[in-house]
Amino acid sequence: MRAPQSLSLHALRDIPLVEPGDDLADCLIAALRDSGQVPMDGDILVIAQKIVSKAEGRYVSLDTVTPSERAVELAERLGKDPRHVEVVLSESSEVVKVGPQVIVVAHRLGFVMANAGIDESNISHEKGARVLLLPRDPDASAQALKARLDAAFGVSLGIIIADSFGRPWRNGIVGVAIGAAGVPSVIDEAGVKDLFGRELRVTEVAAADELASAASLLMGQAGQGLPAVLVRGFASPAPPKPASALVRDRARDMFR
Repeated sequence: MRAPQSLSLHALRDIPLVEPGDDLADCLIAALRDSGQVPMDGDILVIAQKIVSKAEGRYVSLDTVTPSERAVELAERLGKDPRHVEVVLSESSEVVKVGPQVIVVAHRLGFVMANAGIDESNISHEKGARVLLLPRDPDASAQALKARLDAAFGVSLGIIIADSFGRPWRNGIVGVAIGAAGVPSVIDEAGVKDLFGRELRVTEVAAADELASAASLLMGQAGQGLPAVLVRGFASPAPPKPASALVRDRARDMFR
């Protein structure tokens, strides 16, 4: 892998608030055209998970949720709404750790994350208390968006669906890839020689995560309203891999 000499990142403005059933590909195509950024082969569009979930209607009204005994018990420990906790449990395969205001779980998609990625921020609650889940299949969502955008612009784009994760031993959150298409999400550098001719043995580069993290600096975490970032300049001969390739299997996970 040869590192790029430079990268450019351009946040797309004036993307409207996305509602269930909206054609997200059309919204992104319009935003790209309005921005004056004509996509080129190899460009990568990093998209916030939240607008993908909204377009796919991944809302759950808390009024429809009946919490289990386990959810009630955990909610009392956490000081959270037991209905919210129940939705977290329903999206999870394992509770890894319970701490102040947070449940670290293994999501059904394999991600180890806080609260199963379920969020109440930056969504309207005019219709009552509700939460937003992750897309059902983020890699498939990325592939579908890639097909539409490739056809619209006559190029081959990479697509990354990004979310924000905390990390063991580190404060703060960073952007990571939960869905990807046309991108080498993980690049295996085993066998590549370092500056002194020594071959690397197990080094893997989480390229999709690094691109998602760079884009998240422009997206922000609050009310910035910039849910898509066009990245230009990244190139790798490595083959495309979905974001699911970033999920470490349970047997190799030293934190569980």
